[in-house]
Amino acid sequence: MARRIIIDTDPGQDDAVAILLALASPEIELLGLTAVAGNVPLHLTSRNARMVCELAGRTDIPVFAGCDAPLERKLVTAEHVHGKSGLDGPDLPEPTMALQDRHAVDFIIDTLRAEPAGTVTLCPLGPLTNIASAFRRAPDIIDRVQEIVLMGGAYFEVGNYTPAAEFNIYVDPEAAAEVFASGIPLVVMPLDVTHKALVTGPRNEAIRALGTPVGKAVAEMTDFFERFDLEKYGSAGAPLHDPCVTAYLLKPEIFSGRHINVEIETVSELTLGMTVADWWGVSGRAPNATFIGDLDSDAFFTLLTERLAKL
Repeated sequence: MARRIIIDTDPGQDDAVAILLALASPEIELLGLTAVAGNVPLHLTSRNARMVCELAGRTDIPVFAGCDAPLERKLVTAEHVHGKSGLDGPDLPEPTMALQDRHAVDFIIDTLRAEPAGTVTLCPLGPLTNIASAFRRAPDIIDRVQEIVLMGGAYFEVGNYTPAAEFNIYVDPEAAAEVFASGIPLVVMPLDVTHKALVTGPRNEAIRALGTPVGKAVAEMTDFFERFDLEKYGSAGAPLHDPCVTAYLLKPEIFSGRHINVEIETVSELTLGMTVADWWGVSGRAPNATFIGDLDSDAFFTLLTERLAKL
């Protein structure tokens, strides 16, 4: 049976690739996309999610707009990374498919209540505001979630937005703290693994060489996205953070990590949003997340390129 998922997202070029990989994979049944404010404000993330669906020819996927601000803080965005639209790079047409008239949080709640318990996986690719809001409003759904596989946080790599914090967690640390404390099985794709999923020149040219609208758009997204990382890190290419979530659902065997305790810092000015990952088991706190640390990058890009060719 196909893995039934909801992708919660703030597209973002890497979010777009993660969504496209899911849409190209018959092992995944995407029940809906829920947009959240993050990389750019909500009106743009909900627009971008629909643009990606139309790029893939999948206007059947319902898209819902969710929370436009974190639970307790002002919104911080990342146009300096993703461009003013959040999806700068390719010249994609404005979406014609309509947003659904339900709020994303209502869709998450209603879906988890309607589907058999333990059959829906949540895949957050941005701040965890929508997920935590759903859990606050409907705590009965928490036990109905099969698993949460998310992109966020860091350990050895520490932060990409502040010295201590990765962007997704930093934007809404209170939401992240509630999700990590929920008791739901968690698989976390931190910067430690996503920075190993580098789109080098040859890898990007292989995607461009697909010769399809999807291949061209993804290559152009990466062309734009990598300028920030090349300048900041001096790396060989742009890290594809969010597609690690989708790839894990498809081929978990190409990833490795540890089941550890992860707590979220919500108070300190210096380390706000830090994922305090007890990698060495020194705290005595019970493990609550599988924190991924490595992947087979060649297998990752083989999977990505083969699947994008199907769209």
